Amino acid sequence: MGRSRKLSPQSLAVLSMLANRPSDWLYGLELASLTGLKSGTLYPILIRLADRTLLESQWLEPREPGRPPRHAYRITGAGLKALQQASSTASRPAKEAFA
Repeated sequence: MGRSRKLSPQSLAVLSMLANRPSDWLYGLELASLTGLKSGTLYPILIRLADRTLLESQWLEPREPGRPPRHAYRITGAGLKALQQASSTASRPAKEAFA
C-alpha cells in the first residue's frame, strides 16, 4: 500500500478551483488562468493528481472545426475528500496537528 503524500499549496489551488465547479470539465489553459500557475508547474501537478485518482481526465472534441481535441480535468470524490482533509488539517492549531 502506498503512502499518502501531503498536497502542495499549488496542488491544493488546482483542487480548489476544480472543487468550485465539480461537474465541469476544465482545460489546462482555464486552470492556468484561474490558479495563476505556469504550464511547467500546472501540467505535472495535473498528471500526479490524476495518477492519485484525485481528479479524472479525458480528451474532449473541439467546439470549433479544425481545432485539436483538448485534455480536460474534473475533480473526483477522492479529490474532494483530500481537499477537505487538507483544509481541516490546515485550520487546526499547530499543537493539535502534531498531537
